[in-house]
Amino acid sequence: MSIYANTARFDGAKVLGEDELRRLAPSVFATSAHESRSDRFQPIPTIEILRGLMAEGFMPVGVKQSRSRDASKVHFTKHMLRLRRIDEDSSLRVGDTVCEILLKNANDGSSAYDLMAGLFRIRCLNSLVAQTGTIDSVKVRHSGDVQGKVIEGTYRVMEEAQKALAAPASWAGVELARDERMAFAEAAHVLRFGDADGNIDTPITPEQLLSPRRRDDRAADLWTTFNVAQENVIRGGLRGITRDANGRRRRVSTRAVNGIDQDVKLNKALWILSQRMAEMKGADSLAA
Repeated sequence: MSIYANTARFDGAKVLGEDELRRLAPSVFATSAHESRSDRFQPIPTIEILRGLMAEGFMPVGVKQSRSRDASKVHFTKHMLRLRRIDEDSSLRVGDTVCEILLKNANDGSSAYDLMAGLFRIRCLNSLVAQTGTIDSVKVRHSGDVQGKVIEGTYRVMEEAQKALAAPASWAGVELARDERMAFAEAAHVLRFGDADGNIDTPITPEQLLSPRRRDDRAADLWTTFNVAQENVIRGGLRGITRDANGRRRRVSTRAVNGIDQDVKLNKALWILSQRMAEMKGADSLAA
């Protein structure tokens, strides 16, 4: 169950119907709180908010639900939806980037409503979270006029996300030297593989994060470097060789980042890293 759903492609069948949403993320349809919540906890049915957002033109194109070891929480646990204005897709081509809204919620107490700006890179179905301006995200508590607040927050986040659309053109013009690309990769390496103290125990090297997965991603500009590193960090599949306790060689492969919170955290960190690199290279700030 991935938020990078086949239905998020730009070649038809883009919108997720309620039957598919229910299959991929049943907690979207929770109308009550999990039994572990107190009477003070006000459940927010995601499906009701989603229907309101759809009436405003924001359609679900991807969904992801966290796994829970507690079987009783399967229908209440954390989930995240990707929403996009489909009417804006008609003139898009491979290589373009579009704005999205990421909506996160849970009715087991593990998450408030959280709306974030997102970008979607059509070339590789490579989604990322953009931290732009002064609005990182809009959080809505489980109380009051929830639907109104969410819809209002959606437009606020979308307005900020529009600023992030300057990144492809701006960052594509920022050429990075070899040592600058390596510094970027080393920082991304720590973000992905470092523990709480920054210690790393993996045979995967920073250089591997710069390895492109397609021919047209071989450029040395900041936008390409960011996208290549981001895809390698999030989607996994990097291979290395380590040794077990007996000194025998063992092949390992990195896993994709499937946790909702870790996905968002890594995406935001890589975006900020790219912003700072752009600023150091003299590119215009996207938050202006």
